[in-house]
Amino acid sequence: MEIISKISKGTKMDQIYISKNRQGLDIGTYVKIIPIEETIIKRPYFYNIKEIEPIKLEIINKIFNTLEKTLKSENIIITGSFLEKGFNFNDIDILLIKEGKTNEKNIQKQIEDSLKIKIHLISMTEKEFRKALTLDPIWRLAVNKSVSIKRIPPLPRIKLDYKYLDLQQLKSNLLLVNFNYSSGNEKYKLVRNLIAIYLFTQNKKLTKKTVEKEIEKKFNIEIDDLNKNIVSKDFLKRYKSFYNNFENKIIKNAAKQEKAD
Repeated sequence: MEIISKISKGTKMDQIYISKNRQGLDIGTYVKIIPIEETIIKRPYFYNIKEIEPIKLEIINKIFNTLEKTLKSENIIITGSFLEKGFNFNDIDILLIKEGKTNEKNIQKQIEDSLKIKIHLISMTEKEFRKALTLDPIWRLAVNKSVSIKRIPPLPRIKLDYKYLDLQQLKSNLLLVNFNYSSGNEKYKLVRNLIAIYLFTQNKKLTKKTVEKEIEKKFNIEIDDLNKNIVSKDFLKRYKSFYNNFENKIIKNAAKQEKAD
């Protein structure tokens, strides 16, 4: 393997920095340094990822290389459970920022055939992406921990569209209907959706840590217990009470907002 980097000026010695998120080249490895012709080098940007398994980094590079060869895009962003520590993920979430129409099914199949891993690909224009970050807490949460081929611009200011948030929080009502039949992972996603919307309305920063901390605080449970599906009916009572109260507030604000418009 080879890593391309640039010589930086130091106080006593000049130096070359290489990312800790890399394949191979362990500490103590002897390497040869040779000059190359100057060129534009595209390297991934990591957001709130301290370390990542080498095999995942290899997969990320293959995805970026495949998509870069296939089409012209504004940006490619990988997010979701794939970036969490370990290998407990069902697919890889890929967001493609691109102008014009995109045959998502063909691109998705091409990557899946190449990597033998299930892919969930979504395509948006830059305008649609910025709008999603303005209105939708789940997209802000997703981008908070991600890897991209180009730098992600600073997040835009949030806009509280209560009618839109009302529709989004309805998804979390499924937990009240299907509690006994939902897996731990399904329960976690539905609770996360509700709490992310709640924190969004409070203008709080959305990260995995802040959302999970709020879940534990609001419902008096451990996140591990929720994921392992060992929460009690007491949790369901607390969840139902919070959901109904929060839903009423959202509906009232939506009505006020509609009247004002």
